[in-house]
Amino acid sequence: MKRVSTLSFVALMFSAMLAVAQAPSMPKPAPELEKAKFFLGDWKMSGDIKPGPMGPGGTFTGTQHGQWMAGKFFVVLNSTTSMGPMKITGTGYLGYNPEDKVYTYHEFSSDGETVDARGTVDGDTWTWTSEEKMQGKVMKGRFIEKITSPTSYDIKFEASVDGGEYVTVMEAKATKAGASAKTGAKGPAAVQKKESKK
Repeated sequence: MKRVSTLSFVALMFSAMLAVAQAPSMPKPAPELEKAKFFLGDWKMSGDIKPGPMGPGGTFTGTQHGQWMAGKFFVVLNSTTSMGPMKITGTGYLGYNPEDKVYTYHEFSSDGETVDARGTVDGDTWTWTSEEKMQGKVMKGRFIEKITSPTSYDIKFEASVDGGEYVTVMEAKATKAGASAKTGAKGPAAVQKKESKK
């Protein structure tokens, strides 16, 4: 009787080991997501919205914090934008769709707006395209992020309404928080100080 119990236990353990060996492995993030690391950390932004059909325009400032979501399939981007008395917060998810070979971006903001965009990267330039309805009209958006240094990038948003020409709606600059303090020590002032000691 004892022998039968031992054999049953061994058979059970073998079955469990076999099941683990045949279990599918955890999926891994696409290698293309390595490029998204650029947006990690804390960023400060400032820019202006051009006057037009969507409003009178004006200047704005903002902050953004990027961090990996568990699993590293998405960069989570939490942002706050201020324009006069108006303050908007948002959360975006930057990922990559290996089937379509395209970057994805989904954002939800405190003013009820949502963004669903697809992106490509060409050298140092990220280009995101989107399409949505505004006041019964189809608006196509083109959001361009051009990396200008390891700690900064320029932003431009262009829109086309009902098939019309693309016009610039917004332009801004983003700088990594603390970047100027770190790079300043290597800037012209530091060089002049070194030269004055000679």
